[in-house]
Amino acid sequence: MAKAKSEEGVWELVKTVFWALIIAGVFRTLFFQPFWIPSSSMKDTLLVGDFLFVNKMAYGYSKYSCPFAMCPFSGRLFGSDPERGDVVVFRHPVKGDDLIKRVVGLPGDTVQMKEGVLYLNGEMVPQEPAGIFEEVMEPQGPMANRPRCENAPVGDGAVCKKSRFTETLPGGRSHDVLNIDARGAGDNTGIFTVPAGHYFVMGDNRDDSADSRFDQKVGGVGFVPAENLIGRADRIIFSSAGRRILYFWTWRSDRYFVPVE
Repeated sequence: MAKAKSEEGVWELVKTVFWALIIAGVFRTLFFQPFWIPSSSMKDTLLVGDFLFVNKMAYGYSKYSCPFAMCPFSGRLFGSDPERGDVVVFRHPVKGDDLIKRVVGLPGDTVQMKEGVLYLNGEMVPQEPAGIFEEVMEPQGPMANRPRCENAPVGDGAVCKKSRFTETLPGGRSHDVLNIDARGAGDNTGIFTVPAGHYFVMGDNRDDSADSRFDQKVGGVGFVPAENLIGRADRIIFSSAGRRILYFWTWRSDRYFVPVE
C-alpha cells in the first residue's frame, strides 16, 4: 500500500511538472518573449544584464512573432501601431538578429540629427539637462564589453561619465538620453523621410548605437518594417551586473519589476 501511494505521488509530481512546462511554453509563445540586454545602446533606460519580457501582442502578430506554424505572412495581425517613445524589439531587416531600440519616427515623419539634437518634422525635440550618468569602467556582462565614456580616457576601476538629458517627444512622452561625443558619427545627419509601413528607431545611448541613422550596408538598422516588429518592452523582471547570472552579489535589486519608460 505504501509503495503504491509513493508511486502515485511521483506520478502526480511528474504530471504537475509536465503541465507547468506546457502552460509556461504556451504563455511564452502566445503572449511574452524573454529578452536579455547584451549591449549598452539603450543606457541608461536599459543596462547590460537587464532581463525583460516583451509583449508580443502589443502590435499584433507578425511573421517573426506569430506563434503558429502557418504564420509566414506579410504584415501584422491584430494589435495597434507603435507610438513615438515605445521601446521595441524587432528583427534586423538584413542580419536577422533581434535588437531593441526606441521608436522616434513614425511613417511619414522626417527625422534629422543636428549637433546631437533630434529634429522631427523640422522641429527640434527639446532636451533638458538631467545630470551625469556614472558607471565603473570594467568589463560588463558575459560579453565583457567596456563602456564608452565622455571623460575618456578612463582606467579600469575609475568612474566613467556621460552627460544625461531628458528628451520630450511630440505627445509629451519623456525619456533620458546619453551623450559621449560632441561630434559623434550620428550627431549630424541628412533628413530621413520614414516610408509607409516603416519606423525610425534609435538607441538612448546616442553615441553608442547602430540604429536607423546608419545604413544597413555599414552595419546600421535603416528603416524597420512593421512586419519585423516582435513586440514592446514593458517591464524589467531581473537584472545582473556580473559575468554570470549565478554571481548573486552582482544582482541589481533596485531593478526588479521596473517598467520600461
